[in-house]
Amino acid sequence: MTIKSLAFDAQQYLESQTGTTFKRGHIYELLAASLGFNSYASLCADHVFTHGSITRQRPAKHSDTVGRRCLELNYPPETALGVARVLPAHLSEREIGAIRITDLVAHLRYETHGVPAHDFDEFDDEVDDEDEVSTFDPWFDRASLASPVLLEGLTTAAEKGDANAHYALALIHAPSDDPLDEPSSGSEYWYNEERKGRVLTGVEKEWADAYSATLNRGEKYEHHLRAAGALGHEAALLEMAEQFSDPAFFEQRTALSSGIDAAYVADLAEELGRPKDAWRYWTMAAQQGDTEAMRELIEGYDRSNLQQCWTWFYLAKRLGTDLSKDEYRAINEDGSDYDDDVGGAAYVSGRDGVVLEPIEGDQDAAAQRAAATLYQAIEASYKA
Repeated sequence: MTIKSLAFDAQQYLESQTGTTFKRGHIYELLAASLGFNSYASLCADHVFTHGSITRQRPAKHSDTVGRRCLELNYPPETALGVARVLPAHLSEREIGAIRITDLVAHLRYETHGVPAHDFDEFDDEVDDEDEVSTFDPWFDRASLASPVLLEGLTTAAEKGDANAHYALALIHAPSDDPLDEPSSGSEYWYNEERKGRVLTGVEKEWADAYSATLNRGEKYEHHLRAAGALGHEAALLEMAEQFSDPAFFEQRTALSSGIDAAYVADLAEELGRPKDAWRYWTMAAQQGDTEAMRELIEGYDRSNLQQCWTWFYLAKRLGTDLSKDEYRAINEDGSDYDDDVGGAAYVSGRDGVVLEPIEGDQDAAAQRAAATLYQAIEASYKA
């Protein structure tokens, strides 16, 4: 179902139910009203239609909004009452809904990369009612949510320069981290044979088509990912660095939004051979309370700065981690924890604690003060 076919269906239904002729433009306004929006433009500003999939809100409790909008469009009261009575129920029956594009991105990132979804904002004008239908199950199939009406809305928004829409489309077409979740990738051999002009039938044709579809998904993924990155989308830029070794993120940004793990960015910088950026983001992660980042800095980037190393050491201790302690454990050959009751060969895994040279009295006091200040900032951030 496309947006045009949705509007046509709604127009035919309303005209049959009310005996009134409706302008097509008014139908779009009434569809938006059925989802709690004051206008179709306000819906399209940052939301897209959904069909039979994850949604922010379905048209269960917006009869008043529909009736009011119908009156604003200069239809008589009896027509407005009729539309308000039948349109929300009609759309609910067809599982039509809407979702904010940023919310969709959060769910897609969770499904694709395991990134926890954020807390979702409500519609500004949403009715707070227990009967309101709102579905947010993170365990969903990307193919099932990517209905034609949703893809059309995202594509339209992307063409208007919406970075989140581009990123949502990239995530929809992204390869899964789990190969078992991927459809058959087909056969490169039979794909190439068909391109050479060989006429294929049966399973060979299926394999060639599957491989072609895989290539098409990959091209769409990269196109929309890079388009989102070109518009400055932070998560897209980082994914470009991870997937394509593209340094654009590090050339454009130094700050991070609260949803991005600084240690992850530091790892990416190291993989791209950017030690200054790695040091910057390891430091950022340490300042946020990441004790593994503190170890990285002590053993690597800050090892020549003894006072700074002791600052990290004291900060980790305030956070409950003694970095001087060795960490070893018995494991099985596959890396799992060793179980004495099972027996068999045991292996040792772990690491030594950090070893720091002693520090002079004034420097030691300065390091402890700096650690205390950082600890207070971390505590304040958790309370905020």
